Amino acid sequence: MEGGGGGGSEGTTAVEAEEVVEMAAVTNPRCYLDVSIGGDMEGRIVVELYASVAPRTAENFRALCTGEKGVSAATGVSLHYKGSYIHRIVKGFMVQGGDITAGDGTGGESIYGLNFADENFVLKHERKGMLSMANAGPDTNGSQFFITTTRTPHLDGKHVVFGRVIKGMGVVRSMEHVSVGESDCPTTDIVIVDCGELPEGASDGVVNFFKDGDMYPDWPNDLDEKPAEISWWINAVDSVKSFGNEYFKACTFYSIISKFPFGHIGSFHCGIMSCIIRMLASSYVIVPDDAHDYKTALKKYRKAMRYLDLCWEKEEIDEEKSSALRKTKSIILTNSSACKLKLGDLKGALLDADFALREGEENPKAFFRQGQARMALNDIDAAAESFKHALQLEPNDGGIKRELAAAKKKIADRRDQERKAFSRMFQPSGGSDKIDEVLL
Repeated sequence: MEGGGGGGSEGTTAVEAEEVVEMAAVTNPRCYLDVSIGGDMEGRIVVELYASVAPRTAENFRALCTGEKGVSAATGVSLHYKGSYIHRIVKGFMVQGGDITAGDGTGGESIYGLNFADENFVLKHERKGMLSMANAGPDTNGSQFFITTTRTPHLDGKHVVFGRVIKGMGVVRSMEHVSVGESDCPTTDIVIVDCGELPEGASDGVVNFFKDGDMYPDWPNDLDEKPAEISWWINAVDSVKSFGNEYFKACTFYSIISKFPFGHIGSFHCGIMSCIIRMLASSYVIVPDDAHDYKTALKKYRKAMRYLDLCWEKEEIDEEKSSALRKTKSIILTNSSACKLKLGDLKGALLDADFALREGEENPKAFFRQGQARMALNDIDAAAESFKHALQLEPNDGGIKRELAAAKKKIADRRDQERKAFSRMFQPSGGSDKIDEVLL
């Protein structure tokens, strides 16, 4: 993204610009971008377009969100952001996308033609979440846009600001933290899976975005109202954590059942069995179609942590509530560790288990997950110690006993191999024995 030339309303102050925006806020259109990262749906970004200040630029973005202009007569390209990529990320600066022609930042096309002129520079890049046009110099606006993740005043007078993120800044942050390679290009595909305009007065669709009954926004900052009572926040944490548990149990249950040999029964009965499995697996959560969506469970646990972290800021917090929250945090981190084990993120699983034990040293499951992660990382001695701690807290747990026995066997096998290797070092090589000569 190159800097452009100045121009426009040089005499307009930022305060005056704010007043213009506020007066027309009720008429400004809202659009949404549904974003996936690495093939997994991340969430929805809702933007307000400042049509009263930059109507031509705002209309370009709005129409590219709806796709209502169809196909470009000049190039045959679909004038639609749907399916396009976020192709550039600079952490602590911005995320950029909207190249509907090349997908890599070298292309783009507006609804007015290939490019259109800079409309004005009334609005400034004065905070995170500002929506602005990317360009290759003065008057080269096409379809590419960027969203700031911090204040960027050095872009004022060079790029046209025409909107702001009103919900979903957490999704922007998730994109911002994706690793990048050459030319700041993300190493994981970030795709605008769907987009459009929200009718005036309609719900923004942020609540229950994943259609699973979870009525809390993924990011607390997207709440329309933020209750002051700590009890509300604790209930939110418990609710979201429960959704994570249901997803995890459903995946685990489905995984076990899928190993059952159904081959000898007819397809009709298999269909009935499949329905029964799905009903049993969850009472109110939609079971993922692939039945292995531990990623969804992990997302719920991360979400629960976001709500939990805000509990500490409430005035009603006391020693009793603080202790209960630490216990809940330990449980969530333990569950997160279990998900990461299933997904093969062994170091992440170990880290979560370690953090869980910092919050609750009497958590046997945290020791158990810590042991499992250490076993998978081939740190057998440390794993055995973890299982011993877990067994001290849960002496009758069969699962812990089995894991500890397996760890002890591996240690015994290793020591046996070491003894054999050591003994071979002192066996005669088969040549003449000159030990006496050496001793003399």
